Amino acid sequence: MSADRNVDGFVAGGYEPVREAFAAGPRSGSALAVRRHGEVVVDLREGWADAGRTRPWVTDTMVNVYSVGKPVIALAVLLLVDRGLVGLDDPIARHWPGFTTAASVRQLLTHTAGLPYFPVPRDASAWRDWDLLCADLAAASPEWPPGTVAAEHALTYGHLLGELVRRVDGRSPERFVAEEIAGPWRLDLGFGATEPARCADLEFDRPDRPEELLGEPGSVHARAIANPPGSRDLAVLNGDLWRRSVIPAVNLHATADSLARFYAGLLAGGVLDGHRLLRAELVADLVTPHFSGPDLFIGQSTTWGLGVQLEPDGTWGMGGLGGNAAWADPATGHAIAYVTRRIGDFERVGAVDKALSSVRLLT
Repeated sequence: MSADRNVDGFVAGGYEPVREAFAAGPRSGSALAVRRHGEVVVDLREGWADAGRTRPWVTDTMVNVYSVGKPVIALAVLLLVDRGLVGLDDPIARHWPGFTTAASVRQLLTHTAGLPYFPVPRDASAWRDWDLLCADLAAASPEWPPGTVAAEHALTYGHLLGELVRRVDGRSPERFVAEEIAGPWRLDLGFGATEPARCADLEFDRPDRPEELLGEPGSVHARAIANPPGSRDLAVLNGDLWRRSVIPAVNLHATADSLARFYAGLLAGGVLDGHRLLRAELVADLVTPHFSGPDLFIGQSTTWGLGVQLEPDGTWGMGGLGGNAAWADPATGHAIAYVTRRIGDFERVGAVDKALSSVRLLT
């Protein structure tokens, strides 16, 4: 095989500009899936699943999509809300005895709980110890009064919400997601990847990218991603320590189409292939603004729903480190996911989004 691979896959008639946008910026390993009203209109992939270029990227290649996984663990909590087991304005301590921050479930979901950092310095091996990291968070003091400041809980989000799920339901968060979300909606994704051989190896798109991603020393951004270490270390990310650990904020491994299906189900009011996960009223609440203002981690004004970012153009979803993104466009009925193993920027996502806006849709 040649060192470079052309684009494989399918586009429906009229979506040729999307294929062109995807093909114009190869990442040596990426995939794009688009569904409209639940039906596949784009299913593309290119490149390789490993740096040595020995494993072609195929339909079921999974990749770590970083924060794109945050809405998945948020949905797990919303299922508990839907079942009457949790209230959005319940204090976390009602369900998690010993949790000392006076934050609500809503504030956890909207990144306003004031707990953007793991408070106790740990080494990378701590990612294996769910109970240790959750105990650290339970005893932490918030950086700001909960509800007053937004700062994306970059690494802590999944442990905060995942432990809430475990305390209320009894199942571990990865098992709950597998049995209550991925299974019913037939999504090829999960935390604590069970098939590492299907996982693409991550790499940086250029040598200076790791330093660029660290943020200004001492900033909220830099502090939020520093502890425990490893979330930007290829030696950690491409090994069993990361792939076998459960880190719902940042280590969802997924295929592109599974993420597009996830958003297709939300766009359909919480129903996919006839299986309802969430009442339509709660889906509407999920995409209602709950906080608007500066986000100190992201570094710009952000509007948060219940686990998703809401954009001025009416789209909503979540981006992830490296240029991964998955989102919904209610105006067109599109559910879109772009995933890549090359940690870089969002240029390709922007190009795909622009191409989608040029597609003339027939009702």
